[in-house]
Amino acid sequence: MGSAVHLNRGRVLLCVAGLVPALAAAEPLPADPLERQCWLAHTAQRAAVDLREPISVHFSNLKNGYRVRTPFWVEFGVRGMGVIPAGNPNEKAGHHHLLIDTPLPRDHTAPIPFSATYRHFGKGQTGTELDLPPGRHTLRLLFADHAHKPYFVFSNEIAVVVTGKRGDMPAPRVEAGNAGSCEAWYQDQLATPRASANREVYVKNLRDDEVVSSPFTVSLGVLGAGLGVAPAGSSIKDTGHFQLSFSQKGGATQRQNLADGRTEAIVDLPLGDYELQVALQDGGGNLLLKGTPLHFGVNRHER
Repeated sequence: MGSAVHLNRGRVLLCVAGLVPALAAAEPLPADPLERQCWLAHTAQRAAVDLREPISVHFSNLKNGYRVRTPFWVEFGVRGMGVIPAGNPNEKAGHHHLLIDTPLPRDHTAPIPFSATYRHFGKGQTGTELDLPPGRHTLRLLFADHAHKPYFVFSNEIAVVVTGKRGDMPAPRVEAGNAGSCEAWYQDQLATPRASANREVYVKNLRDDEVVSSPFTVSLGVLGAGLGVAPAGSSIKDTGHFQLSFSQKGGATQRQNLADGRTEAIVDLPLGDYELQVALQDGGGNLLLKGTPLHFGVNRHER
């Protein structure tokens, strides 16, 4: 099936200078047994393959009805198209816009307005941090071309409830026998901001040492200092496309190059344990960022 890549909901911390990998490892599974059980209970949902729409945009980490502390992190996902910064014509790629407490534009042939409720991510970003006042807020993603004119590609509108300031409220805790506490903790985990002083390339939906059933979806993101995604062949500063290398012990390393600027791929691998390295390459194929190794397992095939 589709493109082969792999793993880790945890961050892959990377460093640009000298192309030296950062020392920090990928985010592990929770050490607390109840938190680990809660996280793993949602693995299949996060990694599910969705082929209902060949081209779509969606929130990679948030769902309708989530309750979050602010500020919170919002992940952008796109399927069937690549990402490229604004101002660069490409009929198979575009960039994200986030609509906050506002409807879709009435004129879909006009450029999307610039305002506090129509947020533009014209550098090829894959996520953002939001700080909204307590209460209910609606969010929707809208994908657009080089001139900010919408493609007919937008997400369902979701509503999230901001419960209060992150610094003023304790994080939710998982309590034994309390399914609601697991859900509250899980939602808070997904919405925790991805603050970092370094540039990063990371896999959004799985953590290090997690086990999945094949085939499954891997969602990828970039973060930091104006870094964005763009297809191979682009000469846009601070942008690149994903390359993934995965291997089994004693086996050959296989590489998958997402040269069209895609940020998602479907993975179909045989049973076993794997190691992944994810990298970001510039338009000329030169390495921008390289991740530390990530490990994952495939336990069965779904057919």
